[in-house]
Amino acid sequence: MSGNRGADPVLRCHGAAHGVTGSCYEIETPRARVLVDCGLFQGSKSERALNYGAFPFPPEAIDAVILTHAHIDHSGLLPKLVKQGFSGPIHTTRATIDLCSVMLPDAAHIQETEVEHLNRRNAQRGLPLVEPIYRLQDAAACMTLFRALEYGEWTAVAEGLRARFWNAGHLLGSASVELEIDLDHQNTPMRLLFSGDIGPGHKLLQTDPEGPAGVDYLVCESTYGDRDRPDVSPEQRRSMLGDVVRGAAEASGPLIVPSFAVERTQELLVDLYQLMKSGEVPTAPVFVDSPLATRASAIFERHADDIEQGDVLRQALGSPQLRFTETVEQSKAINRLTGFFVVIAASGMCDAGRIRHHLKANLWRRNATVMMAGYQAQGSLGRILLDGARRVRIQGEEVEVKARISLFDLYSGHADAGELVAWVKARGPVKQAVFLTHGEEAGLGGLRGRLAGLIPDDRIIMPRLDDAFQLTPGGCLPIDVNEPRRLKPEKIARLDWHNDLSKLLLDVTEVVNAAADDRGRAAVIRRMRRALETDGQ
Repeated sequence: MSGNRGADPVLRCHGAAHGVTGSCYEIETPRARVLVDCGLFQGSKSERALNYGAFPFPPEAIDAVILTHAHIDHSGLLPKLVKQGFSGPIHTTRATIDLCSVMLPDAAHIQETEVEHLNRRNAQRGLPLVEPIYRLQDAAACMTLFRALEYGEWTAVAEGLRARFWNAGHLLGSASVELEIDLDHQNTPMRLLFSGDIGPGHKLLQTDPEGPAGVDYLVCESTYGDRDRPDVSPEQRRSMLGDVVRGAAEASGPLIVPSFAVERTQELLVDLYQLMKSGEVPTAPVFVDSPLATRASAIFERHADDIEQGDVLRQALGSPQLRFTETVEQSKAINRLTGFFVVIAASGMCDAGRIRHHLKANLWRRNATVMMAGYQAQGSLGRILLDGARRVRIQGEEVEVKARISLFDLYSGHADAGELVAWVKARGPVKQAVFLTHGEEAGLGGLRGRLAGLIPDDRIIMPRLDDAFQLTPGGCLPIDVNEPRRLKPEKIARLDWHNDLSKLLLDVTEVVNAAADDRGRAAVIRRMRRALETDGQ
């Protein structure tokens, strides 16, 4: 096949390299080309633009995909892959197939809807129209290629390549992927392990992560590689959530929770149900305003016997306070309510979906509370709010931020630094190299430092986007990437020009409004115009 570099496998890192989204790794052997994950990029506009560009490989040349879990930053470009020529099997767990059956069509619907709104604005501005990354029919075609694998069972996924799943403890159906690759020049196969996303210990609804020992190469996530969470019991977590809920109730305003629709929402519902049932917080309506979360909750209920505290989840989903909204009209009606209520809506990083409407309707209210319930990637609206923005732009409109903004990260699906080190140690000895991925600079550097003494520093690699490595039985060798990179490394997980432009527009409005009178405002505008004219010469 094209790009063959002899008898040794080649690893290419096509996403989640010095960033936390767009997970996609390619393994090429003399006999096969396989992807582990094929996820959407999120965060800054520059990173999201990668979703619209060409794949850095021919989709029709890929023999199979192995999917670690259903989260959209790992699965979200699969329909595009199929649209552009991939026709092989997609191997994953049964629960992941169930979740993808609702998540991928939902992603397609969001893309179609948002592109429709964007094209309406582009037409008014005389700008070219755009196409969605993929449509509902592409998601439907993609689902026909899924093949279910059980945990612990070896399966041939391509010629000379076998895979085995281990429970990663991150999400319903999540897996770490162990690969065995037959080598023509070796009697024993090469063993690789892709961590996927590793769950924390004592995670609500999930068991602790598992995995094999003694692999040749390990590709490990590092999302929280630089931080340790407090050792909080489930009871302490609920008590701390109760403090947030009571604060919102005392302010007589809404509690808005941007939340990932799959698992994070269900975990929140369990704790809110228990807090209200025990009388620790006031009883109030809890709106799940996400069609995806509604469908995902039904899948969780169906798999309740396979997850921890499944019986409590069933009770929470049947609570009289819980209200699932479906239509846009029902969603809009929520913001006509007064007093205390709870809204849980996707997306978790506030980059798309109904949460943006709720933020636009409530950020300017002093009695509103916004609680981020998970990781916020650099450049996302959620991260900008957490970083203390006084004004933001949502759907082209400026909104002043008066609501209380907080981060409640005790529902995270990711292991913290200490848990990641313990997980890596349990996989030892890693004979050749550890690749640290799925982390921003702080997470990568933090985990690398913590692995000192466990893994020699020269065998810890932090790949950049589209980096390639030849994996030999005696160590890995970097491969020169001759093609222009899709995005310069310094642009990954950074604020970009679009973020800067949005902030400039907000600053301009603030300065002009702060002028004493019309004469002062006119003077400010003249100075800015002269600056623009000077810059354009």
